[in-house]
Parts: sequence; structure tokens; C-alpha cells
Amino acid sequence: MEMKQISYGGFDAIEMVTSKVRMVVVTGTGPRVAFFGKPGGENLFSWFPDDIGRGDWKLLGGHRVWINRPDADESEDTYAADNSPCKVETAGEEWIITGGVHPLLKISRGLRIKKVGEDTFQVTNFLRNDGALLYSGGVWAVTCTHPLAGTTYAIPLGDRSRAWDMIKIVIPRQWGGNVCKVDDPQFTWTEDFLVIHPEGVQSKRMLASLQGAIIMTCPQQGISFIKQSRFHSWGQYPLGCNLAIYIGSGNFTVEMESYGAQQTVQPGESIQNYETWKLVDEVFDWQSLEAVGCHLKGFRQPDLH
Repeated sequence: MEMKQISYGGFDAIEMVTSKVRMVVVTGTGPRVAFFGKPGGENLFSWFPDDIGRGDWKLLGGHRVWINRPDADESEDTYAADNSPCKVETAGEEWIITGGVHPLLKISRGLRIKKVGEDTFQVTNFLRNDGALLYSGGVWAVTCTHPLAGTTYAIPLGDRSRAWDMIKIVIPRQWGGNVCKVDDPQFTWTEDFLVIHPEGVQSKRMLASLQGAIIMTCPQQGISFIKQSRFHSWGQYPLGCNLAIYIGSGNFTVEMESYGAQQTVQPGESIQNYETWKLVDEVFDWQSLEAVGCHLKGFRQPDLH
């Protein structure tokens, strides 16, 4: 893998390139993964050069590390110290990018990124308690993607491995000043997937998913992006859900979100949300779980609780 320091959108950044994937991680603010796609190809992630955001906080786009707070996912903690300059470290073949420490909450968050294969990376999203008192929450990994025409998304509903094969989905009618419809044609079903067809109408769905996978397939580029995280059976998740997908107004972005289990964080300790990212040269039609499942085998992280 080739790695070098570059400037991206006016920010200091690290570029990582394999034969299959180009990834750019902004370190001058964030941290953010600003670019993810094929070398020489288009960016699958949204990256905003303008000032979309809330107060002093800037969205920017790409992939960011967020926080889910017990019963208060829209609390100010969510935004705290998210646009600070980052500290960059290396540990073998792993890069560790840590954002600033919030002056009041004494928490910091960041990314550990490691190449697993030419088309696969392990992305560890973490939150660290740098203070002297307890903190509680979960690590919420948010990936802002750019839906080119024809792009669809899907979440596997299960692997049919249980006698009671049940599906849990939460539809937030309103959250953080936003509203969405229950009867929304952007969301359809096959026997094995919730399928998302972004049409520019703001909406959101949350799911409990044992597979922990959200998949983006882009016919224009002939590729699919898979990100997968582990569902911990012991975990407390927002409304019992570990995954969510958000469609922004006018398709300005589609967010692929995974929630880490909510935990108490001791002083000096960290909690993580492990994700595996894979870019494959396939376009899925969401009719066959087996076609996608072959890419998910071996992706699950060990339950370390």
C-alpha cells in the first residue's frame, strides 16, 4: 500500500492507495475520511466545500465519528470538538488519527485504520475518556455517501439462522427538528433486504441487524461499497437498533450509520465501534442474500465484552 501526506480541500490529509482502493483521511480537522473509491475513480463519499452545519460545527461530509448518548442522540455532546485539528500516530501498519479533547466533557474521538486486503480496510471508530470522571455513550459511525443516479442501498434483514427469524425496524416520525413519512416509496422490501432508492425526500430508518451490514451499489461505476459492524448481543443500542440510513433533502447525501453499544467509559479508557469496509467490483440486485453474503463471511468481529 502506498501512503503519503497530501492536502485535500485545503486540509492536511493522509492518502492511502492500494490496487483496488483510494482512501483520503483529513487530519487538519475532524478526523474525516474525505474520499473513498477506486484509484482514478469518482468519490463514493459526499464532501462539502461550503459551510453546511450547526453553529460553529461544520458537516464537511465523508466519514466521521459521532456519539450516541442514552436517550439523547441529538445532545450537544454529539457535535463537541468534532472540527479540531488531529493528532496522527502509527502503530505498525495501523494509522491512528485522534481529534481534540473537549474542554468540558474531556472526551476525544478518532479512527484507527488498517489495511486488511487490497479491497478491504478495518476502520475502528473510538471514543476515549481523557477526564477524571465517568462518561457514558456509544460510538456512532456515520458515512456520508454521494448517490449517483441509479445508486441503491440495502440492509440484510437476517441470515435465517434462527427458529424465530424476526425483523425490527424503527421509523422516527420526527427527530432533531426533522420529520419523515411512514409510507415512503424510497423504502422497499425483498425477502432478505430493506432496499433504499434515494429520491431526494428527507427520511430515515433504523434497524436491528445481526449481520450489521449496510451496502451501497453504484451501477454507474460498476462497484459496491460494503461496511459491516458487529451486533453485540449484550449491547444497549438506541431504540434497540444498531444500524440506520438517512436520505438528505435533494439527495445531497445518504448516510450509512452504525451504532456502537452504549457503555460507561472509565477515566483513561476507550470504547470502540469496529467496522470493516470493502469495495467490490459487483452490482447487486438485492434478490439474492447469497450473492452478498459471500462478501460478509469472516467480517464479523469477536464479541469482546
